[in-house]
Amino acid sequence: QVQFVESGGGVVQPGGSLRLSCTVSGSIFSGDVMGWYRQVPGKQRELVAHITTGGYTNYANSVKGRFTISRDNAKNTMYLQMNSLKPEDTAVFYCNAVQSLWTGRALYDSWGQGTQVTVSS
Repeated sequence: QVQFVESGGGVVQPGGSLRLSCTVSGSIFSGDVMGWYRQVPGKQRELVAHITTGGYTNYANSVKGRFTISRDNAKNTMYLQMNSLKPEDTAVFYCNAVQSLWTGRALYDSWGQGTQVTVSS
């Protein structure tokens, strides 16, 4: 059974930084495109960044230039460095493998508990 454990969220002022971590159980991690998703109440979960097994990365326009995704296959862990945070980044952040880069659809139906990021002065 796949399990995702996200951590690193918190409350930060606008312009601040946070680093999120995602630990994945099982052998799926090294062979999958991995992604960070975020969700705000009343809206669908959206893919904000993804990274391939070879380290190619891509970002949603809303976070490009501010967020950096990385992965450590040996540790089954993925990271999201978030800089220059804005109030509109406030959301619960989740990780999952990515099934479709076109639609952002996640590969697995099971999700972790997520980690709350709140950007507020």
